[in-house]
Amino acid sequence: MKLTDLRGILQYIPQFREKTFIINVDGAIVTDENFANILVDIAVLRSLSIRVVLVHGASAQIKALAAEQKITPSNLDGTGVTDEATLRLALTAANRLTHEVLEGLSAIDLRAACSNALIAHPVGILHGVDQLFTGKVERVDVEMLQQLLDHGIVPVLPPLGFDGEGKTYRVNSDGVALAVAEALKATKLMFITTYDGIRVGDHIIRQMPVSDLESVLALQKADVHPAMLSKAIHAAAACKAGVPRVHVINGSVEEGLLAEVFTNEGVGTLIYGNEFQQIRRALKKDIRSILNLTKRSVESEELVKRTRSTIEKQLGDYYIFEIDRNPVACIALHDWLDHGKAELACLYVSPAHENQGIGRKLVQYVENKAREMGFSELIALSTQAFTYFQSKGGFVEGTPADLPPARREKYEQSGRNSKVLIKKLK
Repeated sequence: MKLTDLRGILQYIPQFREKTFIINVDGAIVTDENFANILVDIAVLRSLSIRVVLVHGASAQIKALAAEQKITPSNLDGTGVTDEATLRLALTAANRLTHEVLEGLSAIDLRAACSNALIAHPVGILHGVDQLFTGKVERVDVEMLQQLLDHGIVPVLPPLGFDGEGKTYRVNSDGVALAVAEALKATKLMFITTYDGIRVGDHIIRQMPVSDLESVLALQKADVHPAMLSKAIHAAAACKAGVPRVHVINGSVEEGLLAEVFTNEGVGTLIYGNEFQQIRRALKKDIRSILNLTKRSVESEELVKRTRSTIEKQLGDYYIFEIDRNPVACIALHDWLDHGKAELACLYVSPAHENQGIGRKLVQYVENKAREMGFSELIALSTQAFTYFQSKGGFVEGTPADLPPARREKYEQSGRNSKVLIKKLK
């Protein structure tokens, strides 16, 4: 691991210490060759005092067992009718997988336990059809799970529930993960699948507020990849139930779990229930971030070079765009009070966060600030991004004569021959 990777992880520790993550692993991933690495990643989380509950599915194993025994299962994922033969398959498959998970956790010296913490009842009759042994979670024994977690034990939950009479029901693992995340007030719910994320048409969602996901499910449900539909539905439900972040990642990606948790860009889909991005005024501690963010753009002569002392003198003009408390973009708003004009400057978005609308949000933010401050005109100078300002920001091309005299003098001394862009503020 690189030192920079370690620093990236360390900055999250105060945020996640003693918080609970629910990790739901599809059955196909439990038997994937990368599953051992996932367990090591879980060990890393535990070493950082993050409490982990592990839920697993069994669809792939039920399908394989059914083929082996030449049985046609009534359903694979616990969402349709579960007849007696399919329930037997589910019991065999789930118990085998739970044993494999416990073996794997033992191999990395993590204590774990399978429990009967899921109290279920039968789904009953839907649309006139008895769902038989298909159940849904009625209640989660929070006290039992909390006691395990308090003692450093990882609870392992199969896709099975039990009623008060000792009957067993096949339940959908996504539903189990959702119920447990809600009951334990989890900070994160993570779905580990064989896909790179929630796909809508040809596009994989990278980051999306739950309100937008609900719109997708209402208006474009047919465009959501069928294998990811359940994840999308349960992700939306989890955020609505108070889980701040839901992640969907590919379990075949090495170190994907840690990358999703401890980097801004992640590797899969992030659905969030509250606005986890914010724009704030830059602080002295942000000067290094501004210099690091803009370094590449300065080298390509897209942005003018700024020294630490220059930024520090004008620090009140700078704003930072944060994602989970990490600066990923910046902008400045310089004022020319005597001329009723303000200058938009130093706009930069890190490459990992391009094409997400961050630049447009920053431009709109400083534009509104300029209006609040009473400026009648916003100017910007650009050598390479002028088409962006014109097409996205509503700027029009001006001339150096439109600049305040002191700014024009600096413009001519720089020799950059930047285009002058203007936007009238009503």
